[in-house]
Amino acid sequence: MSKELEIEFDAAVERVNAHTEPFPADFLLRLYAYYKKATNDYGRPSSRKQIINAFKTNALFQVKDISEDEAKQEYINLVNNYFLYRK
Repeated sequence: MSKELEIEFDAAVERVNAHTEPFPADFLLRLYAYYKKATNDYGRPSSRKQIINAFKTNALFQVKDISEDEAKQEYINLVNNYFLYRK
């Protein structure tokens, strides 16, 4: 893992955390899956609603075959594209 990738990933995470408007649900699910994969955090989804847990589990399943670095890059791309097209 390159230091540059780690810095870009951390900056993308900060950008998402600093954003105050709600994100679309499908965007949040992709962010969730890439973040969990990138940080190697495979804890069970903890929403009180089973349907949300099912969607999160499905999102994680869809990224199961990519590496942590690939997940970080996809997270970065997703965030950059979201903010690029919101202008």
